[in-house]
Amino acid sequence: MSELTFEQMLEDSLKTIHTGEVVEGTVIDVKPDEAILNIGYKSDGVLTRQEYSNEAGINLAEKLKVGDTMEVKVIKLNDSDGQVLLSYKRLALDRGNKRIEEAYNNKEVLKATVSQVLDGGLSVVVDEVRIFIPASLVSDTFEKDLTKYQGKEIEFVISEYNPKRRRYIGDRRQLLNAHKAEVAKELLERIKEGDIVEGVVKNVTDFGAFIDLGGVDGLLHISEMSWGRVEHPKKVFKVGESIKTLIKSIDGTKIALSLKFDDANPWKDAATKYAAGNVVTGKVARMADFGAFIELEPGIDALLHVSQISKEHIEKPSDVLKVGDEVTAKIVDFNEEDRKISLSIKALTAPEPKSEEDDAEAVSVDIDEVIASGDSEE
Repeated sequence: MSELTFEQMLEDSLKTIHTGEVVEGTVIDVKPDEAILNIGYKSDGVLTRQEYSNEAGINLAEKLKVGDTMEVKVIKLNDSDGQVLLSYKRLALDRGNKRIEEAYNNKEVLKATVSQVLDGGLSVVVDEVRIFIPASLVSDTFEKDLTKYQGKEIEFVISEYNPKRRRYIGDRRQLLNAHKAEVAKELLERIKEGDIVEGVVKNVTDFGAFIDLGGVDGLLHISEMSWGRVEHPKKVFKVGESIKTLIKSIDGTKIALSLKFDDANPWKDAATKYAAGNVVTGKVARMADFGAFIELEPGIDALLHVSQISKEHIEKPSDVLKVGDEVTAKIVDFNEEDRKISLSIKALTAPEPKSEEDDAEAVSVDIDEVIASGDSEE
């Protein structure tokens, strides 16, 4: 029996490998663009930087050092130089696909750093698997500019997994909505009607302001912004400012707020200040054909009926008065329960014999109804 040569014995001692197989190798040389690995085969393996990672401009000399061991995937046996071509990123991608599949099935929350901001969303990489997060799934509110996410670590779940089409979709909005719902639940369990809470103005509209109470928005209607009149919410509030408000009512997740605090209620001492017979001074706030509304102080208006403006006949208040005019008159009727006050300028002058034309008495009108009807006319 012939004896085996040293070369034959050495070759027999080396393992057999196949394309697609995962092998372990030891780095025996490394340069910026490639690394040489001893994989226990008759030829060494070559790992290029393109097959190490999808990261652009990577320097292998900074990632690997001689003596490092790593698992790689064989992608080609005996190339033109008699070497074996290896890939680390393809092995990582295979394992990454499995990782993403498990995360998708288990609804696992993943973390990754945003590697690219694209026109339609964000791109992140998890275990060499590139995941796309559409702009509509990045936040729970519309965001036109996504550049602030570049380089930031974000959390998301996999909402679509299709390895055949290499389609992996991430969803961050789902997590934000779930968190918001949890925060809202905790807040609603903690607060009650009558509480004074602090919030931040989130949005201002024609009819009111939405206040972020820390997870739930409350509506501060224009009618609840002051005991007096508010011309427009945007003249009173600006987005981002902090305010303390009173919880007027809670209906499910709907919270109505108010700035009409009881201690600032102008009607609190009105019975004394505006008793019948008192002479007061105010400004014309608005007018109707039947009379003028005089603001005695913010939150308290009185009606000066057209018949009580002058001893002389006046067709309508605008013939002798205009908004902003200062008026001194006598209180001829005070109704605290209905919050109605009637004024008369005529009552300040000495009485004269009555005529049919001047027979009108000071009238008490429901101011709220008149204001509402006046608003609808405007």
